Amino acid sequence: MKKIHFIGIGGIGISALARYMQSKGISITGSDVSEGVITKQLKEAGIIVQIPHDSSIINDQDLIIHSSIIKSDNVELQKAREKNIKIMSRKESLKWILKDTQVYAVAGAHGKSTTSAILSSIMQHANSLIGALSKEFDSNVRVVCDDRACDNVVVFEADESDKSFLNCNPYCAIVTNAEPEHMETYEHNLELFYGAYREFLLLAKKRVINAEDSFLGSLDIPCIKLYPSKDISDVSYILDNNIPKTKFRLTHKDIDYGYFECYGIGKHIALDASLAILSVVDCIGLDEIRENIKKFVGIKKRFDILCNKSCVIIDDYAHHPTEISTTIKALKIYQNLIKADSLCGIWQPHKYSRLCDNLDSFVECFYGLDRLIILPVYCVGEERREIDFEKLFAKYNPIFADYVKRVGDSLEIYKDNKKILGLNSGIIAGFNAGDLTYQLRGGI
Repeated sequence: MKKIHFIGIGGIGISALARYMQSKGISITGSDVSEGVITKQLKEAGIIVQIPHDSSIINDQDLIIHSSIIKSDNVELQKAREKNIKIMSRKESLKWILKDTQVYAVAGAHGKSTTSAILSSIMQHANSLIGALSKEFDSNVRVVCDDRACDNVVVFEADESDKSFLNCNPYCAIVTNAEPEHMETYEHNLELFYGAYREFLLLAKKRVINAEDSFLGSLDIPCIKLYPSKDISDVSYILDNNIPKTKFRLTHKDIDYGYFECYGIGKHIALDASLAILSVVDCIGLDEIRENIKKFVGIKKRFDILCNKSCVIIDDYAHHPTEISTTIKALKIYQNLIKADSLCGIWQPHKYSRLCDNLDSFVECFYGLDRLIILPVYCVGEERREIDFEKLFAKYNPIFADYVKRVGDSLEIYKDNKKILGLNSGIIAGFNAGDLTYQLRGGI
């Protein structure tokens, strides 16, 4: 295999595969519908990226790999079929790409990106493919090239949304939680959903789970089981040169592993870090783990502090009620640490299907905010559904707006193209998996 073309290469998961295969000496090209941060990084790495899709880029490649959102009538796919070039979906390609590797695969509805990035910091000798941009190596992929490199060891963020985690060849399967999400993939059938998680764990030789998750705790298969309420203790929060950190003590099966410090705020940070630690404590020394975990400095869009001046602007990927509630708890702790006078949340709902599946929980998840601003639903191609936001969320007395504009170290809120509010004090946090992240950074 000498040449591979990736269609939809700007996606966070598929771009990591492209960079990883480039490190193997394979010539990589790609295409996407529009330019973005990731496609620019790929170009800087020497990958030819066609914007937008164009059949002329398909010529003598040995393999085409496409993201799940690419439809069968895509012009590049049509050209590849005409030329009898082998075609795989991203999901199908994982079995081939990861077949000869020792994969530490992290799955779960919430926390898998953070856990993957923490594990990558601990395992400095391993390659990493993450579904987010790690601030440690400013990318969603790290290829280790030093003398300690273990070319066949990979930290991999495994995705349950399309069942592709079943194709990732896990040596060690780590599961943060198994809360139902992406149920359309599983025909809204909990038996199918939980069955996939069980199958994922059974694929691995080593398994590490959060045993206080109701489903994971009920499993009768051999696992390293973390009980956060018992195993994690002495949790405290500090500012280290203005950097928020969580300090905690980890004990497991009467073994006291001592104290660790990890970037971020909240008990969920201690949980994610503990799962990462337990997955490698049999092969990496405690002193090395304790030192390496300090290299974790967060991931983009997870409690991502964009501005820390007259007001604090934070971008967060929270787009599910559990994630939003957890992030607000962390924000309240941070608010107390920095003595901020107010906490404002800007919510861009993500997908009508997720809203309707979790509507009651969304209505209850914004407690703790002093002010809530609600933007239009980022629909991701779904048809609009009627949801009475004003009635459902009335108890928060929300402000309804169309978009946000970053102006220096403050934000302006717009409705019908008119500025309705300026925000220049306290903590302002955006909850989104859509384009609010770009608005908070200075572009719509």
